Amino acid sequence: MPNSAELDQTVAVVPPAKGVPARYAAFSGIWAGQLNGMYDGKLAVLTVSSAGQVTVSYAWGDLADNKPGVADGSGRIVGSTLKLGRLPNGADITATMPSPGTLNVTYVLAGQTYTGSFVRVSH
Repeated sequence: MPNSAELDQTVAVVPPAKGVPARYAAFSGIWAGQLNGMYDGKLAVLTVSSAGQVTVSYAWGDLADNKPGVADGSGRIVGSTLKLGRLPNGADITATMPSPGTLNVTYVLAGQTYTGSFVRVSH
């Protein structure tokens, strides 16, 4: 679909190891949703460590003045919130898990804040 968020075809989620606490492992997988009800986004949580460290790939469709793209990053889970370091495109992303299978995502870019609910689309 034009203007939609597309992850790189080579993106692969690594299942969390046995020693990863369940509260961290719950973030693993590919999540999709819309920010502000109109901007497609996909968050792939690729790896999760036993200490809550994560690596991710984030894809967006048309978002304000930004054309669709993908950025890789890393971050950390604290409590029920995944906080990513600033992505190469300048975006700051946090994702809170209010219930299993749902992430409330906040995406901040160039002083604008976008929010939305994402659901897991694959493990």
